Amino acid sequence: MTERAMVVGASSGIGEALVRTLAAEGYEVGLTARSVDKLEAVAESLPTRAYVARMDVTETDAARKAFTELADAMGTVDVVVVNAGVGPENPDLEWEPERDTIDTNVRGFTALAVAAMDQFEQQGHGQLVGVSSVASYVGSSRVPAYYASKAYVSNYLDGLRYKSQYLDADITVTTVEPGFVDTDLAGGEFWMCSPETAADLIHEAIAEKKRQQFVTKRWRLVALALTLMPDLLKRRLF
Repeated sequence: MTERAMVVGASSGIGEALVRTLAAEGYEVGLTARSVDKLEAVAESLPTRAYVARMDVTETDAARKAFTELADAMGTVDVVVVNAGVGPENPDLEWEPERDTIDTNVRGFTALAVAAMDQFEQQGHGQLVGVSSVASYVGSSRVPAYYASKAYVSNYLDGLRYKSQYLDADITVTTVEPGFVDTDLAGGEFWMCSPETAADLIHEAIAEKKRQQFVTKRWRLVALALTLMPDLLKRRLF
């Protein structure tokens, strides 16, 4: 039976690479982002059926409506990947970058995560994959809202995972926590991987229904170090 996956934030970077990986594995895919032209260019190059919908996750009501319409067009959505995110540096702590980050990474993420859970509960199964970050393990003086928003994403996904065990549906919730990936949001070059490598690891997490996936896997060591690091050292580093 053909599986179907929807990727929110599919026009470039990890999202685009993941769409291509899933299509190569035989998935029919739904692509969403703000730029329909980019989505259609990606969709036309895929070997499987693709569905395209414009979605700006900061417009939460419209985004949820677009999600429902796309899910209806696809028939069944076995996997939803919420990948949309922004992370502008903001060392001067200006309000607008903080607001935009929260609108996208917190409000937008939550709107789509809830829509996905509702969809899965109605159809009786599904896997929600949320793209967080190793940044979720620490704060940052230069990018405060981004790091905090990713802590929210990871904790929110934990909550949905705990909730799913009480629902009358077979739902898997997977948290993806990348380090540096070669995209516009990279933020550094240490242990950097390509979007294609990230996509392969996310596909592995989907196929194996993992609870958590670091990208790449050695970033687990950094997450552990950050968890154990004393606050005095964190203040000097971040």
